[in-house]
Amino acid sequence: MLATALTVIAIVTQDQSALRAAPRNSAAQQAVLWQGDSLEIRGEKGDFLQVYDHRRERAGYIRASQVRVQSLQPAAAPELLAVLRFLKDSPGSEALGIAYAAAYLRAAPAGAIDGEPFAALGEMADRLARRASAGRSGKAAEAAAAHVEVAAHYGVRLLSHESDGTVRLCSDGEAQRRVFTLSSTEIHKALAALSLTDHDCVPPMLTPSERFAYDNWRADLLERVALHALPGMLKNRLHLRRAGVWASLAYQRARRPELAATAAAEAARRSLDELAAIDPGELMESDAAAYSDAAIRVGASRWAAAPGTPATPFKAGAGLAVRVRPGQPGESCVDLLDARDEKKAPLFSRCTWGVVWPASAAPSPQGDALTLAVQPLDTWREMWVFRKGAAGWQLDVLPPALDNPDLGYIEFAGWVPGGQQMLAARELRAGQQYRTSFETVSLSTLLTDRQADRPSSLTPFYRWQSPQWKAGTVAVR
Repeated sequence: MLATALTVIAIVTQDQSALRAAPRNSAAQQAVLWQGDSLEIRGEKGDFLQVYDHRRERAGYIRASQVRVQSLQPAAAPELLAVLRFLKDSPGSEALGIAYAAAYLRAAPAGAIDGEPFAALGEMADRLARRASAGRSGKAAEAAAAHVEVAAHYGVRLLSHESDGTVRLCSDGEAQRRVFTLSSTEIHKALAALSLTDHDCVPPMLTPSERFAYDNWRADLLERVALHALPGMLKNRLHLRRAGVWASLAYQRARRPELAATAAAEAARRSLDELAAIDPGELMESDAAAYSDAAIRVGASRWAAAPGTPATPFKAGAGLAVRVRPGQPGESCVDLLDARDEKKAPLFSRCTWGVVWPASAAPSPQGDALTLAVQPLDTWREMWVFRKGAAGWQLDVLPPALDNPDLGYIEFAGWVPGGQQMLAARELRAGQQYRTSFETVSLSTLLTDRQADRPSSLTPFYRWQSPQWKAGTVAVR
């Protein structure tokens, strides 16, 4: 960092500016500078400034047109803040904006600093992280990497999270946390909270206990923002984020036997309420992906809000019942029972490390099949299908997709008369694409026969969908 005695600095404004050994364009290049680099001014000669780069520990000359000479005296603070306000909304200028934020924090009297510059720092750090994670190549990738190094010089660190073979950079959140410790507007608090609670920036290597504590912290932080003081667009974004966080907590509470049975139900109902609080008139086109994302997260955990969960045994009707019993530590075992005589040996048993939702059990009218919702992850819910064949009962697992999407769920939606098909709905995210489908599934092969993007576009689905499914699902919204 620059010596504290400096009261005037030169901030580089152009990428790939040359630091030369002499004040002429033909002189040897000492280093390549990028926007946001700060230089100590030691002299002036013609069109060049004689400078010293403390980050690289190099002296040299740079063209005066490639830098902005900036005072760090308290009187210059309003000017620095005005430039910062402009740059914080300028994509591609994050490194330069971070440099001006640092200059403002040095120039402004301590008593005059509120949460605004830190909110701007957080916004620019997030945007820079997204740009650096975008997978660009060539000059764009080189510039993004250089800007990340410039930001790190000012103490703005980007953390690297690796998941499923991809790497994403995220802000360390230091600037955003300072917004909550200083005098800040509710809009700045809302933006900081959205940044700090980003689902895609949750550290992937957290243990279950650490993740539970982390999500409780996220929920508490989101509660600290007063919704009534926000415009409709930001209110929607807070509702969407809260819905996703509470859906995750519903799953995690269900996995903790020390919590009361109602704890998961309370979290699930809160996630459903937050999703229902969305104002469609204030939902921006740019928030469509976030809306789908939140709905999938809520849909994956929605059975936690159903009455009778957990229940042992749970009578499903049509002569069948399911019983959930403890297995090994952390494991649940499902017994399929004859409801007419539950003391008999189970018709079929299977154990899982996922959360079993007994209230989701749906038997076929003929009593030869039953579906059950099982949730192995907070963002992933599968459908177990028990079927009776010539060799007895068997179990097949239908996942939301076969190509390992990021998140999704599949759920039973009804039985088609005749006993040959059932109805299913699924939502998933694969990469940046979201997909919702309503399907007829063959009971003999469990393959999709037909599908549509709306229930009304598929005649069997429109005619035979279960009223219970329609009343509880979030796939139709």
